[in-house]
Amino acid sequence: LSDFGEQLREKQRVKRLYGVLEKQFRRIYARARKWRGNTGEKLLEFLERRVDNTLYRAVLAPTRSGARQYVSHGHVLVNGHKVTIPSYEVEAGDVITLGAKGLEIPAVKKLLEGTPEEQLPEWIERKGPVAKVGRLPGRGDIKEDVNEQLIVEHYSR
Repeated sequence: LSDFGEQLREKQRVKRLYGVLEKQFRRIYARARKWRGNTGEKLLEFLERRVDNTLYRAVLAPTRSGARQYVSHGHVLVNGHKVTIPSYEVEAGDVITLGAKGLEIPAVKKLLEGTPEEQLPEWIERKGPVAKVGRLPGRGDIKEDVNEQLIVEHYSR
C-alpha cells in the first residue's frame, strides 16, 4: 500500500470509528490546525469531546451510533438543558444525564445495571445515569489504536 493509501485508510477508519462524515471531519481538522501544539492530538480531543462519544464513553449507550440517536431524539441533557446535536462539544465540569424517557430504553437499563468503574475513562465520572466530565480528554485517554500523524499528513498534502 502506498503512503497515500495508508493515510487515507487511517483517516477513513477514524471517521467511521467516530461516525463523522467527511465535511465534518475536515472542519474538525481545520479547527485542530489553528491550535498550538500537536494537531493530531487536538483532532482526537475534539472528536472525543462530542456529546455522542462522551455518552458512549460513559457507558450510557451501547454504541456510538446508539448514543448519536439518543442525542438526536432528545433524550440527553447537558447541565440540565436538552441537547439534540450529536456534535455538541462538552467542556470540563459538564454534567450529562439521560431524560426520563431515555432511562426507560431497555439497552440503557441493561447498561446501568452492570457497568464496572474500570470501563469508564479517567476523564469521566459516573454515578448511575449521571456522568460528569472531570477534565478534557488527552491523547492518553484514547484506548483505540489511532495513528493521528497519518491523518495530519493526509490533510497536509
